[in-house]
Amino acid sequence: MSLLTTNAGGILRPEEVGALIVQPVAKASVAMQVGTIVETNSKDFRIPIVTDDVSASWTAEGADITATDAEVDELLVTPKKIAALSKVSRELAADSSPAAQNVVGQSIARDIARRVDSAFFGDTVANGPDGISSLNDIQFVDADTITNVDPFSEAISKAENEGAQITAFIANAATVLALSKLKKLTTGSNEPLLQPDPTLPTRRQILGVPLYSVPNTVVPANTVWAVDISRVFVVVRQDVELSVDESFYFGSDSLAVRAVMRVAFGFPHERAVIKIAPEPGT
Repeated sequence: MSLLTTNAGGILRPEEVGALIVQPVAKASVAMQVGTIVETNSKDFRIPIVTDDVSASWTAEGADITATDAEVDELLVTPKKIAALSKVSRELAADSSPAAQNVVGQSIARDIARRVDSAFFGDTVANGPDGISSLNDIQFVDADTITNVDPFSEAISKAENEGAQITAFIANAATVLALSKLKKLTTGSNEPLLQPDPTLPTRRQILGVPLYSVPNTVVPANTVWAVDISRVFVVVRQDVELSVDESFYFGSDSLAVRAVMRVAFGFPHERAVIKIAPEPGT
């Protein structure tokens, strides 16, 4: 199939757009690896939140059971548009081999993945979704200098106290490198403190939990996020677009390739999100 078209219309079937854009973004984005991906056709996605459970009580045989109701709220998530526009030479676009499509699609997907991660771990993004740093009710582990796994044990314990289970730690590349250099506190030991992940040899584990690395600009130094994949959502609209326009770069005999994806994040249980970092102001 050629990328060349005669107008600015969609050039691929939905499943092909998914293969070129959605799947590579999901693979490259750490946010989409540590969160639960939800696809929706709606403008908004609602995540139900139980704020107070039904109350059970010991009851005598034959006695009436006291009726109680669960209190339910909802978190409204509205996917925001992230778009990329790329200039592609006509020679590359006319190449009908799958490799030509992959070059364009993977380039766009890599940048969208970077933007998604930056927004996910950030605060409030102009025209974009609110990230994890915008949350007001997360839990905090004070760790000025990490020399052992104690801060991670504390983070796991804090999550468990909320009924959550930490499934991922995330830090920037420099912090991950520093953690990778730590050795077990055994005389004469040169064994790394972190363990390899048998499912992915290039990734490390802390107390059996995968440690993910993001660029230094995405997460501050000496900061580690701990999340439960069941309490973190990445909502993606299904109307992902990949279009080509022959006239946009008419003067340079090039084509404009445009990709549009709509993404937002949902954190229905903020107390299940743990931040390991130095105490603010220290």
